[in-house]
Amino acid sequence: MARPDDPIVAAFEATWPTAEVARFGGIAVGRGRGAGGRVSSARAVGPWSESDLDAAEAKHAAWNQPPLFRAWDDDSDFISALAARGYRPDTPTRVMAAPIAALTDRPLPRVTAFAVWPPLAIQREIWAASSIDAARQAVMERVPEPKAALLGRIRDRAAGAGFIACHGDIGMVHAVEVLPDFRRQGLAGWMMRQAAFWAADHGATRIALAVSRANTGAQATYASLGFAVVGSYAYYLR
Repeated sequence: MARPDDPIVAAFEATWPTAEVARFGGIAVGRGRGAGGRVSSARAVGPWSESDLDAAEAKHAAWNQPPLFRAWDDDSDFISALAARGYRPDTPTRVMAAPIAALTDRPLPRVTAFAVWPPLAIQREIWAASSIDAARQAVMERVPEPKAALLGRIRDRAAGAGFIACHGDIGMVHAVEVLPDFRRQGLAGWMMRQAAFWAADHGATRIALAVSRANTGAQATYASLGFAVVGSYAYYLR
């Protein structure tokens, strides 16, 4: 499946929003302010023209960010137009989703995972130790509630952090990080279960996330929890 259903697509955008959006015909350009490709890319949101692509490239330049586009794998016309302009695919990514019930079938071990807002200092430290820097943490601040920062603990140590927000009946998870010394010990799975319990309390019936195709370990963890691939996309850059 190349593109998720509409509720997941809407939650995917709403729960990790750009700082600003400029619209040129059928192309929406995100201003990321240093927060990474997801929020700094342009994407097709309706019928578009070559002049819309020209305008999108010019807007990227005006915002002092490199030209970058994002496309679902089934958007063949858009991808072909980008290829004709010299763009190549980068960071292919899968979107995975699961029913909430698949992750709430067992209780969490005591003091293993929590969901809080605003984030604690230790959560910000865990994010900062990876790729979730201050600019990406600012994205979380822009997300409307309900939202929560996930905290994972193992051997009496805070070792993982993540972010979840609800949009409609979808709980979307972002920015899951576990400190290197504590990986492959099941903590990410318990954090995802905590995310599901929290999302259920806020009306969600499904939980979803995006994961790089190269991250086969994370995909295996999510699949073991009941997640299935529901869509895929890539970035396009020069």
